[in-house]
Amino acid sequence: MSSELAAIANGTVRGACPHDCPDTCAMITTVENGRAVRIEGDPDHPVTQGFLCAKVNRYLERTYHPERLQYPLRRAGPKGSGRFERVSWDDALTDIAGRLRDVIDRHGSEAVLPYSYAGTMGYLQGESMDRRFFHTLGASKLDRTICSTAGGMGMRMTVGGNLGADAESLPDCDLVILWGTNTLTSNPHLWPFVLRARENGARVICIDPIRTRTAQQCDEWIPIRPSTDAALALGIMHVLFRDGLQDDDFLTEHTLGADALRARVAEWTPERVCATTGVPTKTVEALATAYGRARNAFIRINYGLQRHSGGGMAVRTIACLPAVTGHWRRPGGGVQLSTSLNFRFNAAALHRADVSPPVRTINMIRLGDALTKPDAGVGGPPVHALVVYNSNPAAVAPDLVTVRRGLAREDLFTVVLEHFQTDTADWADYVLPATTQLEHWDVHLAYGHLYATLNRPAIAPLGEALPNTEIFRRLARAMRLTQDYFRDDDVRLIRQALDTNHVRMQGVTFEALLERGWVRLNVPKPYAPYANGEFLTPSGKCEFYSERLAQMGIDPVPTYTPPAEGPELAPDLVARRPLTLVSSPAHQFLNSTFVNLEPLRRGARRPECIIHPDDAAPRGIRAEDEVEIRNDRGAFRAIARVEDGIKRGVVWAPSVWWTKLTPDGRNANDTTSQRETDFGGGATFYDNQVEVGLV
Repeated sequence: MSSELAAIANGTVRGACPHDCPDTCAMITTVENGRAVRIEGDPDHPVTQGFLCAKVNRYLERTYHPERLQYPLRRAGPKGSGRFERVSWDDALTDIAGRLRDVIDRHGSEAVLPYSYAGTMGYLQGESMDRRFFHTLGASKLDRTICSTAGGMGMRMTVGGNLGADAESLPDCDLVILWGTNTLTSNPHLWPFVLRARENGARVICIDPIRTRTAQQCDEWIPIRPSTDAALALGIMHVLFRDGLQDDDFLTEHTLGADALRARVAEWTPERVCATTGVPTKTVEALATAYGRARNAFIRINYGLQRHSGGGMAVRTIACLPAVTGHWRRPGGGVQLSTSLNFRFNAAALHRADVSPPVRTINMIRLGDALTKPDAGVGGPPVHALVVYNSNPAAVAPDLVTVRRGLAREDLFTVVLEHFQTDTADWADYVLPATTQLEHWDVHLAYGHLYATLNRPAIAPLGEALPNTEIFRRLARAMRLTQDYFRDDDVRLIRQALDTNHVRMQGVTFEALLERGWVRLNVPKPYAPYANGEFLTPSGKCEFYSERLAQMGIDPVPTYTPPAEGPELAPDLVARRPLTLVSSPAHQFLNSTFVNLEPLRRGARRPECIIHPDDAAPRGIRAEDEVEIRNDRGAFRAIARVEDGIKRGVVWAPSVWWTKLTPDGRNANDTTSQRETDFGGGATFYDNQVEVGLV
């Protein structure tokens, strides 16, 4: 092995936070006698600015946790019992390879399904050797839709992709709108830029059904009915055009379909918006006027607001706003959902999708159906082998009742690569110990800033843990796959990822990353991606009218798509289940990661739900009562908090708890559905009507 791969015995090592967060922090780990003793944010990084979030501050505790998996395990009890015995790597890989070959021989290669997501955002441990392995096998492909695809498609159909406004220029803005984002929890390194904008005179407005810790710190909180964000955006544009607050030059030069948009928003009077969203008419008027009169407005939207049946259209509609007012003209102005498209790593070289035969693709949010109803829209043969890594579907997948039924199948062979014995690991036939970020190489993009980051191993792997890349290399050898690309070590994989001629990647080299740890992309500073138009759409303009959507049978002009479980489309359901459940992550958790760290779990206290006093009173619910949140799909229990910092008709159950760590063995996803968004195939976690009652 190359000396470049060796962990150091003493000193500091630069790395990257691997978790699913826009901030992608640059970290510095201090090592003494081969043990990591301190972790901190890089003070020189322009976005990290020397601090880490409350979760990653405890990364050493996670790495050295007494329950950390360090050896391969084989099931030694009934499925789901969580009982395992230690085995050697050779025995584990030999048996896994044999059983995968048997599945392929008997049912075809598409009966093998990989299941992964963003347990690590790194290119190597998240999407390199694993992709090569499954593509070579001819396994089913996984459509990784659970988080961002609806919003991503909404941006693509409007401005061409996720380039996004540059957060570093946010202090130059005079209006900041945090729309559907709990910034202090899910994007904390944006907050210093928000504060600098406020110090410079900017007003900060939060639009959210819940008065989150972020909303509490803003100048104004606008509570909105969940899933109606597009209606509010249409109402804002109604006022902009009505009052002449639009930028006619930008509309003429850099947009397509302005007349169609103007006609559409004419229908969305502030009164209609109020009736749809619950936002008072005067608030709609004031918000639109402030936005139209702002010199340079920044809108930060996050993925929560697209987790409903009209999620793609909601993001698309909001994304039109800065083109109507011309706020794209200045650095910081515009809208940011993600900055990820600025990064042009050579993912194709890592994935090697070219070696895969034509195979089916299964939407990951349909895992329950894929495991229990093979003919219910997923096509192809039943899934007989499931390989899970970088994910915990037994806690995070929608419709958990169905997912658990599928995982319990005796004829399903399940392998899980993990750091801990999660809910999903309990259902495995084999659990393989994976390294943490302190123990392997990786390279990272960001979706909240413009810096590529290298992760170097700081310590040797604990026990017999291996990087995902090495596990799939060894599994390939066990299955007698001899292709040269399985011999690429991790440094070579990084070099392949950086092997691109794209202009934005100029200067982002392995040597530069090795020297400093992070490198800004080759974009101007300050950066205004659409100041001169040049949108990434087929027309090169911001497309208020999208021919691509028209060809898909979707309204080509921004509109409001009501939630599938809302009063417009399902009044009978709403009569029976009148409360909308929002189950965004607790401040102490990142999806289901960190739930098993005692100090963080103690901070989250227990599964809770927040309900408005006007909703609690007729149900006889008082603070600290144990309640059951239920619908036709399932139920879970929580302790009630009765507060007025939530929209009436909404219940918030901060999640995602491991079910094994809840009193009733269930969590919010026992009530969510496998329904897909309007486009992008995304998850509809918050399109979820429930009733709440005393236990």
